[in-house]
This record gives sequence, C-alpha cells and structure tokens, in this order.
Amino acid sequence: MAPKQRMRLANEKAMKNVTLRGNVPKSTKQSQESSPVGPWLLALFVFVVCGSAVFQIIQSIRMA
Repeated sequence: MAPKQRMRLANEKAMKNVTLRGNVPKSTKQSQESSPVGPWLLALFVFVVCGSAVFQIIQSIRMA
C-alpha cells in the first residue's frame, strides 16, 4: 500500500472519531471477551473440589 493511501485511510478513521465527540472507543482493535479457563478445566476443578469434600465428609463420619 502506498504511503499516501495509508495516510488517507488513517485520516478517514480519525475523522470518524472526531464526529463521535466523546463516544470514541479506547481501542480500535476488536477484543474478544473469553474466560482464560476452558470449560473442561473448570469442570475438572469442580470435580476435584467436590470429590475431596465428599471424601472428607465420609472420613469424618467414620472417625465419629
């Protein structure tokens, strides 16, 4: 892309932001809102926590 064409595109994008007056997004890049932990890892974590709680309850019943 020629430098003049690149500058023209940048100017057009900036002019769109000027007409918005205060409603300009902080970033022009698209951000994806996704959780850093996958569903399988979350399910494994819940399984381990709940399973250990069940074993703890069983152990406390046997000791009493």
